[in-house]
Amino acid sequence: MNMQSDSVAGLSRQEIERRLSEWPITGIGLHPGGSNYVFVVRLADDDDEVYGIYKPAAGERPLRDFPYGTLHNRELSAYVVADELGWPAVPPTVVREGPHGVGSVQLFIDADFTKHYFNLREERLDDYMPIAMFDVLVNNADRKGGACLLDADGQLWAVDHGLTFNPLARRRTVMFEFNGTPYSDELLQSLDGFVSNLDDTEADLRKMLADTLDDHEIESLLRRGKEMLDDRSFPVLDPDWNVPWPMI
Repeated sequence: MNMQSDSVAGLSRQEIERRLSEWPITGIGLHPGGSNYVFVVRLADDDDEVYGIYKPAAGERPLRDFPYGTLHNRELSAYVVADELGWPAVPPTVVREGPHGVGSVQLFIDADFTKHYFNLREERLDDYMPIAMFDVLVNNADRKGGACLLDADGQLWAVDHGLTFNPLARRRTVMFEFNGTPYSDELLQSLDGFVSNLDDTEADLRKMLADTLDDHEIESLLRRGKEMLDDRSFPVLDPDWNVPWPMI
């Protein structure tokens, strides 16, 4: 069943963000299977509606390698970075008050949940490279096989970015096919522009991230970007050590 309103099609990113930020939450249901409390929410205005994924800070379980109550801000930070880069596709995301307090609300993606990295990688491995490069940049500690959604139009969406940006966390992924391979020249070009922008303390990008990340995390993000430009290839990770659990 298609949960998402047809009115989302054709809307600008800014309009979707406005609806997620401003429209009242008129329905809520617990999303099964999450380690934290995750809710599917309905936002409505007159006769129109949109669906989102709501992750309240109050629903986070304490973690050893991430400060408590920060995961919703990391979800928004990941969206800001992806939007600035132009890759990968991350659903519009905002931080707002909800029924269980402040949290992130991300556009719900209608997806085929039987499709995941392990049964798509042979035919679409090149399409995963922007996601894998993004994970190096944001130091993603939780790229499971199911943390990329395939919609009805064949678009891959990268989701679940609460465990990002902490420079002390161990990077975890299932995408070991990229180990040691060269980065895309095209993606490196846009990364170069991102790094230059982030290096400007007066840039809007820097100011936006300062609302959701601390100074050390922003400086570490900048450092990783510069290292990627210098190295020009994926790091070699250990599939026994740098792996999330569960893997899907």
